[in-house]
Amino acid sequence: MNRFEQRSKIAYDSKAVGYDSSFEGKFTENFKKLLLESVELKPGYQLLDVACGNGRLLKQFAEQADITGYGVDISENMIREAKRLNPDMTFCVGTCDEIPFADRMFDAITVSASYHHFPHVARFTSEAYRLLKNGGTITIAEVYYPAVVRILCNPLVPLMKDGDVRFYSPREIIRTLGNAGFQDQTFFTHENIQIVRATKR
Repeated sequence: MNRFEQRSKIAYDSKAVGYDSSFEGKFTENFKKLLLESVELKPGYQLLDVACGNGRLLKQFAEQADITGYGVDISENMIREAKRLNPDMTFCVGTCDEIPFADRMFDAITVSASYHHFPHVARFTSEAYRLLKNGGTITIAEVYYPAVVRILCNPLVPLMKDGDVRFYSPREIIRTLGNAGFQDQTFFTHENIQIVRATKR
């Protein structure tokens, strides 16, 4: 576990209980809302939420469609909360680039407001590609900042205590997904949020 992952684990272990009512929990509500509107699910789909936190997003997806939900998060305390909230789903503690599920297992993968925490985004996108079935989709809801803000902030971001690594433009995320083999990449922005979507063919 590298220093970013260690910081994230410590930070989110401490935030797990009562996360939904915290400032960060409220801040991420719109990320979840846009994902719920953007991800097309069918009954029987297997959905993996990476950096799933307390499992709130998976619960909301399950209220929309008859899915089988899975989650992975680096925080043991978040996973404990996720299991409590979603006792019929499967959760495990792990990093974003070593996810202990089988090849071509999932119909959809989501990431909500967490991509900027991933130390090795290329490894993550390759892992996501491995995990998705052909025709499966990955949808990333991520913080969006204009170029000038990213230029000013990114040198300082690695110093943050919550394990943040870097803020990305939509084009950077799309390029990384393309390098992993994904196709049909699209994105849109809404205020401070970007939604990036791609498909495994």
